[in-house]
Amino acid sequence: MPDHSSALRPKAGASDDERVIKLAVLAVGGQGGGVLADWITDVAERSGYIAQSTSVAGVAQRTGATIYYIEMARDTGRLPVFALSPSQGDVDILIAAELMEAGRAIIRGFVTPERTTLITSSHRIAAVSEKIEPGDGRASSEKVHATAQAASKRFIAFDMEKIAAENGTMISASLLGALAGSDALPFTRESYEQAVSAGGRDVKASLAAFGAAYDRARGIAAAPRGEKAVELAASKGGSAAKVGGPETLLKGWRELAARVEALPEPVRDMALRGLKKVVDYQDIAYGGEYLDRLDRAIALDRSEDGYALSIAAAKHLANAMCYDDMIRVADLKTRSTRDKRVRKEVGVKEGSVLQVTEYFHPRIEEFCGTLPAGLGLYIENRPKLAAFLDRRINRGRHIRTDSLTGFAMLWFIGGLRRWRRRLLRHKVETAHLERWYELALAHARENYALATEILNCRRLIKGYSDTHARAQSKFDRVLSALAMLRGREDAADWIRRLREAALKDEQGDMLDGALKTVATLDEGR
Repeated sequence: MPDHSSALRPKAGASDDERVIKLAVLAVGGQGGGVLADWITDVAERSGYIAQSTSVAGVAQRTGATIYYIEMARDTGRLPVFALSPSQGDVDILIAAELMEAGRAIIRGFVTPERTTLITSSHRIAAVSEKIEPGDGRASSEKVHATAQAASKRFIAFDMEKIAAENGTMISASLLGALAGSDALPFTRESYEQAVSAGGRDVKASLAAFGAAYDRARGIAAAPRGEKAVELAASKGGSAAKVGGPETLLKGWRELAARVEALPEPVRDMALRGLKKVVDYQDIAYGGEYLDRLDRAIALDRSEDGYALSIAAAKHLANAMCYDDMIRVADLKTRSTRDKRVRKEVGVKEGSVLQVTEYFHPRIEEFCGTLPAGLGLYIENRPKLAAFLDRRINRGRHIRTDSLTGFAMLWFIGGLRRWRRRLLRHKVETAHLERWYELALAHARENYALATEILNCRRLIKGYSDTHARAQSKFDRVLSALAMLRGREDAADWIRRLREAALKDEQGDMLDGALKTVATLDEGR
């Protein structure tokens, strides 16, 4: 807990009517919050201010950020009395290293509309509570943006993590640039740059990130008066990256893309995303199968419903067709793009050797799934043989993909993709997909909303190995309620409630309770 005011002494006859500026920085481990606080303190002292910096540690890395608190006042000769931690409604500037930390600061009362300038990076780091939820546990970034605009006097937000990564440094440099560009403190740009330069480590990269963030913040801060100063994290929609490859494959892709362009306008975006995922997963022909299945939903759809059925089909068909198996996992782990991403995330310098160890723990089910359908079924239908093989297969393996042997092993497994359609797992997944899809489309004419909800139930199925088995069990249990809901006008609502209950907890206790409730519905009739 550094205290930078101890070396300063009050001067006789000085006035004490200067206002204390109060600034809080919220950051978690690895984001350089302490470095940022030191820089801000250094800037203040270089500019003739007395400053004090303290820190209050969070509970854990993603359950509470460390609060770095700085108070500063112009040196008038009298030593001001500084607080050690921020108080609700008493913060002039709040800097958050990640969007949800800004939301937590608002909840804690540190941000007020008549006083606080709120500066935050718009990127997201999922909290533990968001990761552990079986469904999509992510909090809404849009809601945080809207709340921040209403709760703060000025709101400046853009992707400062991206700027830092592009310049090869920590987000603390981008946050400092945003602070300087906001003009929230009465200091010059040169004083900030001097503080960064005095650090002596990665100065060039830090100054580059500082400058880029400074310019971005200046543009946001210069927004017309009466408008909230905010830049959203990322634009919605838009197509993915352009497709490249051999001309023979591009011809097939262009034919599929033309089919997407012929679809109803509300469906095109989701259909194009699904098509790219499916083709990347398997091949051009698989993309044709995807669009053939999607056409069946579109034929039953109608514009007055906004094509909700077709959009749900476009999304969940792609996910169902791109199931996780040993081939997919091995393929992803041996792609050149993954090596580049790992090197970038770890920060490996050019020319350095990177060692990567992958962990695999296949069960007999995964092993049989990668065999030709007949052979795989032969083993599964003989419990003693399956148990004998499982004892030799079902154990964790550490595979070094930076070695020739380890990489070749996974590359071979990933190369089985060309024969995937003949393998047992594909036969099983395709049969399950067709049963689910036929069930949904069979309800489309008599109960459009119910058909859409049945399609959305595919959200329940995800993962690999044991995770996939548990997810499919929940899926089957949710749809087992259809027989009890037959003929009810609120059947779609109940399927939605059951699905949400299944997504709430890993063990399925909430789903059990919801199913018991559905079983009692007919008693009141």
